[in-house]
Amino acid sequence: MVGLVTLPPLRQDLALYPGEPEADGSPTWTLHDPAANRFYRIGWAAFEILSRWSLGNAEQVARAVREQTTLQSDAEAVLDLAEMLRHSHLCQAGTAVDSLRLARTLGDSRKHWAKWLLEHYLFFRVPLWRPLRLLRALTPRVGWAYARGFHLTLAMLLLAGLYLVSRQWDAFIHSFSAFDHWSGYLGLGLALTFSKVLHEFGHALTATRYGCKVPTMGVAFLVMWPMLYTDVNEAWKLPSRRLRLRIAGAGIATELALAVLATFLWSFLPEGPLKAAAFMLATSTWLVTLAINASPFMRFDGYFLLCDWIGIDNLHARSFAFGRWWLRERLFALGAPAPEAASRGRQHFLVAFAHATWLYRLILFLGIALLVYHFFFKALGIFLMLVELGWFIVRPLAMEAGVWWQSREAIMKHPRSWATLALFTALAALLALPLQTTLQAPAMLTLEAHQAIRAPLAGVLQAAPPRVGQAVRQGEALFHLRSPDTDFQLAHARLREQPLRLQQERQALDESLRRQGGVIGKRQEEAAGSIQAWSREQARLTINAPLAGVVLEVNDQLNMGGWVAADEWLAFVGQPRGARVEAYIEEADLERLRPNARARFVPETPEWPVFQCRLAEIDRSNAAILEHPALAMPNGGTLAVKGDGRDGRDGLIPAASHFRARLDRCDPAIAPPRELRGTAHIEAERSSLSARWWRAARALLQRETGF
Repeated sequence: MVGLVTLPPLRQDLALYPGEPEADGSPTWTLHDPAANRFYRIGWAAFEILSRWSLGNAEQVARAVREQTTLQSDAEAVLDLAEMLRHSHLCQAGTAVDSLRLARTLGDSRKHWAKWLLEHYLFFRVPLWRPLRLLRALTPRVGWAYARGFHLTLAMLLLAGLYLVSRQWDAFIHSFSAFDHWSGYLGLGLALTFSKVLHEFGHALTATRYGCKVPTMGVAFLVMWPMLYTDVNEAWKLPSRRLRLRIAGAGIATELALAVLATFLWSFLPEGPLKAAAFMLATSTWLVTLAINASPFMRFDGYFLLCDWIGIDNLHARSFAFGRWWLRERLFALGAPAPEAASRGRQHFLVAFAHATWLYRLILFLGIALLVYHFFFKALGIFLMLVELGWFIVRPLAMEAGVWWQSREAIMKHPRSWATLALFTALAALLALPLQTTLQAPAMLTLEAHQAIRAPLAGVLQAAPPRVGQAVRQGEALFHLRSPDTDFQLAHARLREQPLRLQQERQALDESLRRQGGVIGKRQEEAAGSIQAWSREQARLTINAPLAGVVLEVNDQLNMGGWVAADEWLAFVGQPRGARVEAYIEEADLERLRPNARARFVPETPEWPVFQCRLAEIDRSNAAILEHPALAMPNGGTLAVKGDGRDGRDGLIPAASHFRARLDRCDPAIAPPRELRGTAHIEAERSSLSARWWRAARALLQRETGF
């Protein structure tokens, strides 16, 4: 019979500590396994069962619980608890069956060397020392840090530091100047190391103060990135949630206190590495600490703070279980019970927290994968990036898909499952069917014959500028500028040349001039050359029309008698009929295009119509420089570029491989006077979204694997 099953004896080294009551007031306890340094939170029913475990069999234990408490326990609940204890290795192993079970567990824990290396590359710890003796010696000496007086002192130092910094704000924000020397970087490194060591000692000393042992401190490596760690697992022994919150938040509080002190000391330190280090401690160091350690989506300080604050242990595992349950119910309506009993509000919180954590980790692990790829040499970087994506993203998705497949018979019995299947089929069809008959590309529309007129030199405008729409002939003078500097240099050159020319004419009659030989002639030639050069410069100030046409646009800031800067845009001259479009096509889409394909140019501004064009030609090589800066993202366009685009013209290089395509025979032929940004829709071979993504991925892979 089930109730007569003999219960396995418990290990003698287990310890039981009282815990904080549940939300309904029921008591809890914490069961500690010192061999594995693990803690298990148990409720009232489990505690009453364990208290009577020595009765020997499940039925006797369940009867004693029912008779001596208000709980209605049965033998099945006792056996379930026994199974959990066996699975967690909390029972004594005294039989052959136990030996076989332990051997099987040991065999399962032995991993292939490749899997072991994979897991330990992603995360591993290096314990450096056992600080228990030092912590016990330091704890009585740092009691002042927990006193109210110290906290008030910090508040006053913060106010004083902020006041002093506000008096020297410009100097404060320029404290990075000390980093120009190697000593500045040394001071920065020492400051960061010092703050992180204090962070960990904040955890350790606070845990020791409340009676917890800190067995190890060391360095943890997350994807080869070093981080200090402190083992404060014994904080789970504490029955007070408030004390656990203090231990979890002690590291952040320590760095904040250090930032307050650094803010105050910055005003008194001399210029140099120490002042720069104080600036870092007062600003970015604690901000980075908050951004990383305060996040509840990874198992850092913020996670444990949130767990204790809301009273939910193992928040990640429990919320993930709710997230998966919610997803399966929404997709398949299986009617499965929730992973655990919880109020509706708590269920909503756990589901939302699970989805937020998944999204956060997806973005984080994608970023880590890209970082790993760029950090190592290309072959190893590609391998490690694939490992990151496979282990953290593909593997969890594949495991969930495996659960769906194993439950396929139950899933297909529910009508909602068929609706979900139909939805997935429709989405797959949208991705797989070749529905796209055009491709879109950022483009710029211009006149076939047009040219901008710019001032060659700085000068004063001597006449009124031409009118918009004015017909001009090629070479006709449009702008007359006068440069006082050019006039002065030309007059000075003429004054130098005139006496030299007279001396050269009289040289044959004057003995003193004859003795100078050809020097006078050379000087006169130099002066004459200077006159010619400055005359050409003066002639450039008369600006002529570069082609026959009409004035399309004039700079409305021009006024007669006003100054014009060098290279300032003055006007556009061109022929109003005849438009052309230049579009930038992604490399993966080139094979879909055919010559003479029809195309449409849709302007960005709605006051201009849609232009119907034809594909004329595509460059054979990708665009090395973006010739239309307005298409770049820094200037409001859609093309990602390398460079900041501050000059608006030069230095803009497409971030991805794009080829320039030219569209002509546009209708209507009348085009705007200036460049017009928009999108080109070009007829192409039918293609699906999945095929497009595959071509883009293949092109990226081919480009990045070129060693």
